[in-house]
Amino acid sequence: MIYGDVCAGISAPTVAWHPLGWRPAFFSEIAPFPRAVLEHRWPSVPVHGDFSTINEGDYEPIDLLVGGTPCQDFSLAGRRAGLDGDRGNLTLQFLALAGRLRPQWVVWENVPGVLSSNTGRDFGAFLGGLGQLGYGWAYRVLDAQYFGVPQRRRRVFVVGYLGDSRCAAAVLFERESLRRNPPPRREAGQEVAGTLTINATGGGGPGSGADGAVSGYLQPVAVGGVNTSGPINVATTLNACSSSSGRQDFATETFVVHGSQDPDVLTDCAHTLGRNQGQENAVFTLSIRGRDEGSNFEFRSDGTANALLTPNGGRGGIGVGAIATPSAVRRLTPRECERLQGFPDDYTKIPVRIYKSRPRSKHFARYPDLYATNPDGAWTRFAADSPRYSAIGNSMAVPVMRFIGARIKAVEMIASAMAEAAQ
Repeated sequence: MIYGDVCAGISAPTVAWHPLGWRPAFFSEIAPFPRAVLEHRWPSVPVHGDFSTINEGDYEPIDLLVGGTPCQDFSLAGRRAGLDGDRGNLTLQFLALAGRLRPQWVVWENVPGVLSSNTGRDFGAFLGGLGQLGYGWAYRVLDAQYFGVPQRRRRVFVVGYLGDSRCAAAVLFERESLRRNPPPRREAGQEVAGTLTINATGGGGPGSGADGAVSGYLQPVAVGGVNTSGPINVATTLNACSSSSGRQDFATETFVVHGSQDPDVLTDCAHTLGRNQGQENAVFTLSIRGRDEGSNFEFRSDGTANALLTPNGGRGGIGVGAIATPSAVRRLTPRECERLQGFPDDYTKIPVRIYKSRPRSKHFARYPDLYATNPDGAWTRFAADSPRYSAIGNSMAVPVMRFIGARIKAVEMIASAMAEAAQ
């Protein structure tokens, strides 16, 4: 199938439909960076500017027209200008292009706000325009989280088929018996974690259960003795006697195992029972004290923790106690954002400049990760993060477009088989 992609951005449909054997006849995009991505990733496909200037005969005939016109005038976070806005009016231009090119299929995407824009009249006008062009249509709100990517991204998809709405409906609507990927769970559970079980196989390591999974929590483990009755999932009372005399079954050793070799951080008290007979990992308090040679971190090794002080300069020579943490909140990288949308890693990491020798600019000194050396000794500068974030965020979710493309292909095969049988 041959298609045209307007308001293409970085063309999620092409990434989704390339495995199907479909081929783009043209792209239409006006933003510089997405155009550069298209020209780099799909160099054989012409990139048009304003799609409203495309006419019949400019490119080879297409079987499908796909596009996600700008959403700002429909979005709840925008001006809600609807079809009267400059960007919202491009929805009508999309209809006009479909009328000039007359493809068999039309696929249009936008935000759910289009359903309520101008109390629904704008969306009704778009669907009515498709009907006047001879397209039977169906629409549905699809959420990317149900298609295997870890993000909530609800979008309205309209599928039009020239002459019959049943084909369009067959693309978007499934029987309830079909499966899709369930949404990933992102909310913390409220139930109590299960008790760690004994690893009967002897495998795994500290903090691992019967399946070898690492536990990140402090959990008591009751080790059974020779008795074969009574509850095994209840930790026994600690007993000062470690010999067989005075020992109650099940055996009274109760251990606390934490999930890794790194210290556990507790806000109330440190754990005292360890998995070994040596000194257990524990977080200790630090003090910063002024000495002749400068400020030093100090800690006590006699089992007593220093008090955490918060003078903030109110007391000379003593700083604020500090505790290191192994993690911190950060923003997503462009590569992670590409994965959220279903794109291949570094899809938008394109070269923007070639240097004959090692750059000596301040930009190179500050952002060395944006540069790479080539086998011939030259250096390549890659696109900055900011335009990559923008292009990825404005795109469609690749798995959703793959679903729509696969359904269109299936409907086409069924329609062809029925046509052959009718002959």
